[in-house]
Amino acid sequence: MSKVRGVSGNDDLSSRGALRVGVVIGLLLVIAALTQCSVEQPPATAPSAASAAQAIAAVPADGMASNRTFITVAKASRASVVNISATRTSAGGLEQFSFPFFDDPSFRRFFGEEFERRFRAPRERREQGMGSGVVVSSDGYIVTNNHVVEKADEIQVLLSDKRKLKAKLIGTDPKTDIAVIKIDASDLPVLPWGNSNDLQVGEMVMAVGNPFGLNQTVTLGIISAVGRANMGIVDYEDFIQTDAAINPGNSGGALVNLRGELIGINTAIFTRSGGYMGIGFAIPSNMVKSVMNSLVKHGKVVRGWLGVSIQEVTPELAEQFDAPASRGALVGDVLDDSPAERAKFKRGDIITKYNGKTVDGPAHLRTRVAETAPDTTVRVTVLRDGKARQLKVVIGELPKDLATIAKGPGSARGDHALAGVTVENLAAEEARRSGRRLLGVKVTVVEPGSAAERAGLRRGDVIREINRKPVKDVGDFERLTDRLKPKKPVLILLSRGDATIFMPITPG
Repeated sequence: MSKVRGVSGNDDLSSRGALRVGVVIGLLLVIAALTQCSVEQPPATAPSAASAAQAIAAVPADGMASNRTFITVAKASRASVVNISATRTSAGGLEQFSFPFFDDPSFRRFFGEEFERRFRAPRERREQGMGSGVVVSSDGYIVTNNHVVEKADEIQVLLSDKRKLKAKLIGTDPKTDIAVIKIDASDLPVLPWGNSNDLQVGEMVMAVGNPFGLNQTVTLGIISAVGRANMGIVDYEDFIQTDAAINPGNSGGALVNLRGELIGINTAIFTRSGGYMGIGFAIPSNMVKSVMNSLVKHGKVVRGWLGVSIQEVTPELAEQFDAPASRGALVGDVLDDSPAERAKFKRGDIITKYNGKTVDGPAHLRTRVAETAPDTTVRVTVLRDGKARQLKVVIGELPKDLATIAKGPGSARGDHALAGVTVENLAAEEARRSGRRLLGVKVTVVEPGSAAERAGLRRGDVIREINRKPVKDVGDFERLTDRLKPKKPVLILLSRGDATIFMPITPG
């Protein structure tokens, strides 16, 4: 006779012993069920700001996760995340029809002017976009993504308690993809701010938002990486990467830790299918808070400015400049009458530390400088001729039109079609793409609002020709752009991925 092996490893139970065990197990199940039923269920209505704060305070301080931890954090987070509906009005395009006989007077007399007007006049189209937002103050301030509310004629917010309110746009910052809106409400549930500088890879997080219009969706994952930059999404990048499921509609929603703190605003995903593939990006909370405060206080974002042209330190450059490692940011030029010039920065300096913190690369330094308030005195460590030096610099305010004053290596300035574009030489592995040598320069900066940006030029594009003239390196780029005339269109040949295309750029 075959025997059933129990988890205890004892397989000699008599039938009477088995019966007793069965009775005991049944009693335990009944007790467990009664205990579960006695647990107080959460109310259907959204918690107030005070009750949300009390729920967060109940989360264990040591961050040890339990089922109750997830439930408590999810409950408080969902109450603070809203659904945003943005309505935009756009022109219907070109005239519906254009026939020569529309101009014939007899045609107008026969059909009437109303007939002509209906067919000729552009028709307006109303488009609606959906996204998420996070309540950051009990009196109605909400943080979301710029691309959620950009160019919106009307913004509506659906709260967790099903109230629908109109929102006022306070300010936007396309360079970080952050926007602030406000509703007329009080005693709203608010998530406390977390310190995104303290995040660790592997830390568990929750993403809360409204993917595909499915309100109050919570997903769980970990922090996959921090400090992600050079993604080509926005100008100032310092993204948190997470594998918590983020999909269209999650934009502007909350990324929270298991202490119930807001550590990021979900903004983008890496996808080849249009949906979740395990790689999502959030703007860190410290950057969000800084931009939000500036938008509320000044109506714009006030950024710090050092006044240097910088580039990545490759292994080859590190060897040339006697640097021990390929880290930091190499100064290619120091702008005239800039904070860096007054602080005695020199071309060839490698900036290794900024305000006591290690500089990983150009994007990292650029973000740190931008977050520094103007008139702040900062200590900067540079490597000059192989020796470390400390410089004190008073950070200035980023000029409104940097393209007209910056002329570092690979920068185009003036009022021509390529003004505001900065490039660098291709790395060796990029130049050998597809088994052949690719000649050109890689775009590193496209100034927002410039003619090049409007034409569709992106960071990472490789410019191979300007007005049918070959561009082999940065020197060729500078020489050809210096010859460009104001208000004259320019034709460039560029490579993007596996495609090579011509792109006309018209200034103005």
